Amino acid sequence: MGDSVLGYKAHMGAGCITSNVKSDKTPISVTVESKRIDTELRKFGTILGDNVEVGSNTVLNPGSVVGRNVIIYPLSMVRKFIPQNSIYKKQGEVVEKRESLCE
Repeated sequence: MGDSVLGYKAHMGAGCITSNVKSDKTPISVTVESKRIDTELRKFGTILGDNVEVGSNTVLNPGSVVGRNVIIYPLSMVRKFIPQNSIYKKQGEVVEKRESLCE
């Protein structure tokens, strides 16, 4: 959980890891949609939006941003940006939630 921000009712399943330092120790950048922001920080974890559900044993890499109302499948490895109201199944497979699931 180090150096991370969790939104209202965000939940992380058992065994989740929020990494906050890159292996090469360089400053961490954050990507939101297609915009890259250099934090100039060597330590920066993850930003989870409101009502995010992270499955067990998921790894959230430094600088990851997860939008509101996202479900992340267990055993996932997350990097960069996941848009709100979506389901993250695995890297490269993110689907939009159906309306009934967003309520």
